Parts: sequence; structure tokens; C-alpha cells
Amino acid sequence: MARVLITGSADGLGLMAARLLVEQGHSVTLHARNDQRAWDARKALRGAEAVLVGDLLSLEGIRSVAEQANGAGRFDAVIHNAGIGYREPRRIETVDGLSHLFTVNVLAPYLLTALITPPDRLVYLSSGMARGGDVRLDDPQWTSRRWNGSQAYSDSKLFDTLLAFAVARLWPQALSNSVEPGWVPTKMGGAGAPDDMDLAPVTQAWLAVSDGAAATVTGRHFYHQRERSIPGEATDTGAQDAFLAYCAELTGADIPDLR
Repeated sequence: MARVLITGSADGLGLMAARLLVEQGHSVTLHARNDQRAWDARKALRGAEAVLVGDLLSLEGIRSVAEQANGAGRFDAVIHNAGIGYREPRRIETVDGLSHLFTVNVLAPYLLTALITPPDRLVYLSSGMARGGDVRLDDPQWTSRRWNGSQAYSDSKLFDTLLAFAVARLWPQALSNSVEPGWVPTKMGGAGAPDDMDLAPVTQAWLAVSDGAAATVTGRHFYHQRERSIPGEATDTGAQDAFLAYCAELTGADIPDLR
């Protein structure tokens, strides 16, 4: 039995992955952004071990989730599932003066990785839209560019894959991979999304717990349990280091080098 933490798991793909893992006999801790959603999550999945509560829209909230996670004991796997979609019509600024989308999609998994006791496995939710992403750091907060929600989302998902590959390099004792669940009809994907909803949570759950040879790899990107290519920027160690340094400057926390 593995202990697994899934962020953003009060509903959607996070809750679906949690349900799969509970049905397989694993111990799952959910995460919700507020008490009401935590109550809903407990009701939706009574087999969950616990629910952490904290809003990933602020650095303080992210740190609170990390503190709760460490207080609950070491996890075998963490699935970084929480995210905001590409439909935001304008740039929204957080209480920290940062992009709302960048904070949830990028800084939350970065800071949680930096602060939570390292697990054996880490899974980062990316997207097929990462192929249109840009990892340049001249304006990742969209303060000087005209807002483009689709591009900002694509960038964030490529950053998530960059993060997964950077952690794979820095933490050789762990398995760190990224996943694109497909364009599925969630709240984020929209009702007309064409991919199979039943397959969407399978790969992240599989990477978190499977002992099969195909799942016990690191620094890879997956779609429906098969490796898939990703833009070369994600494997560029210079780009990874620049990204990590940028996030460390924003958050005041470094991901430790455990090589």
C-alpha cells in the first residue's frame, strides 16, 4: 500500500485519480482550497485518509499545504494535479503581485516540491498544449505583454514538464515524470473535449504506484501510459536551472540538489 497526496483533488481528474487509487487499496490524502470543498471531497470519497486545506493562489497558502503534508507524515508519491485552465480572459494578480495562473500552475508545484519531504515518486500534470509553450523568462508574469490566456496556459504546462525533468535530474533516488491527461470534458477542458474521460486519470495514478517496468522510469513524459515526446526545452539543463532560479527568487525556497 502506498501513501499518495494529490493536490487539487476535491473534484475533476484529481478526485478521479484518488478514487482509482483507493479502489486499488492505497492510502490517499486529498487537497481542497477551502473548508467547503474539503467537506465535499470527504463526502465524494469516504475512503480517503485525509483532506489538506489551503488555497494555492497565495504563497502563504501553498506553504500551509506543505506544512500540513509534512505534519501528516512522509508520502510515497505526490501527484501535482491542481491547475487553472486557458480560458481566463485577462491577467489576474494574486495577493503576492504574481500572475494567478502562473502561481497555481507553476509556483504551487515548485514550492510544494521544495518544502514537502521528498517522496519516492512525483507526478506533474502537464498538457498537450505544452507543445506550444515558451520557457523564456523575460516576462512569465505577463506584466508587459498583452494577456493571452491560451499562451500563458501553454507556457505554464511546459514549465511543469521542465520542473518534472529538473527534479528527475536533482533527485536521482526518486521517480519524477509529467503527464498529459488528454483534452477531456472537465470544467477546464469544456463539454466538447474529445478525449476519453475514463482514461484521463489512469496514467498519473499508475505512475504514482505501479511497480511495472514501464512506470518505474524518471524524467519522461506520458500520455495514456505511453511515453510521448515533448519540446526539447524541457530537457535543456540550462533552461531548467534558469527556471529553478527564477522560482527560488519568487518564493525564497530552493529545491535541494540531492545528487
